[in-house]
Amino acid sequence: MAQAAPILSVRDLSIVYKTGRRTSVTAAADVSFDLYSGQSMALVGESGCGKTTLGLGLLRLLPRLGEVSSGEIVYRLKDGMSLDILRLSKEDLRRFRWHEAAMVFQGAMNSFNPVLRIGEHFTDTLRSHEPARGRRTRAEITERAEELLRMVRLEPARVLRSFPHELSGGMKQRILIALALALEPQVLVLDEPTTALDILTQRSIVEQLHELRERLGFAMIFITHDLGLAAELADRVATMYAGRIIETGTAEDVFYEPRHPYTVGLIKAVPPVVGDLPELCSIPGSPPSLASLPGGCSFHPRCGYARDECLDTRPELTVLTPRALDEGHSAACLRAEEIEYTRKVVARA
Repeated sequence: MAQAAPILSVRDLSIVYKTGRRTSVTAAADVSFDLYSGQSMALVGESGCGKTTLGLGLLRLLPRLGEVSSGEIVYRLKDGMSLDILRLSKEDLRRFRWHEAAMVFQGAMNSFNPVLRIGEHFTDTLRSHEPARGRRTRAEITERAEELLRMVRLEPARVLRSFPHELSGGMKQRILIALALALEPQVLVLDEPTTALDILTQRSIVEQLHELRERLGFAMIFITHDLGLAAELADRVATMYAGRIIETGTAEDVFYEPRHPYTVGLIKAVPPVVGDLPELCSIPGSPPSLASLPGGCSFHPRCGYARDECLDTRPELTVLTPRALDEGHSAACLRAEEIEYTRKVVARA
């Protein structure tokens, strides 16, 4: 049986930020992955590792000083045709966003225009990103907005006439998800979708994302430092460090049999939700500056497994367990086969 084609294919993607007329810093380097229809992929790692930059780069939403320096992003349309995202004109790109791929930005309050009611946000989104031919009337836009708000368990009559400041953080986050789904995109990118929300609201949003993905069938890339959220929502997990993907695999691979010391360190720094309480251990040191990365493996100054060869040789992402649909387990570590993941349980008094 032939393998399905990926809905999004990223190859050797590098993104830089200009720091001067002739200087720049690489925030994402040589990133490659495939995303298939209906899949959910989590990008995890410490702050500053390149997760958000990668998410913004996929939709060409980088700030003015950021640019894709090399690589390709190929998207497969609903009719099977391929689209080179990096070659789209401004007008074609505007039509691509939200209609084919959409993003839920970090920081719900900052994502809204404070002087527009929520209903006007839906009107602007639909009229800006829908093709001119067949554009909806105001009544049709209101009907669609009401449908979307009910989908995320909000009361349309109250929400549509409200200004952003009149709504709670959890409500605004759900409205952002509803806005992102307005034109039924095939790919949804979420940047820290539960940040700064209380635990009950987080639980509600996770349940809604599960339900919406099952109902609408979109593929999802979500950026998070919350490993519990990644374990619950993701089919696949990619760990990023210093702008590179250094481990990727299914959620079971990455959380139960990690093969990169950095991934092991992230897991050991977080208490589990269930089971015995293990001893928590932080990763020594701090993430390196992207402007002056160490030679060889970027993680070697913080790694207990590092040897002389790690100081000079930068490891490539190597497949350890091959599988279909890009779900194989891979790690960028010269000593991946030696990595053992165990957690010491704290003795109870």
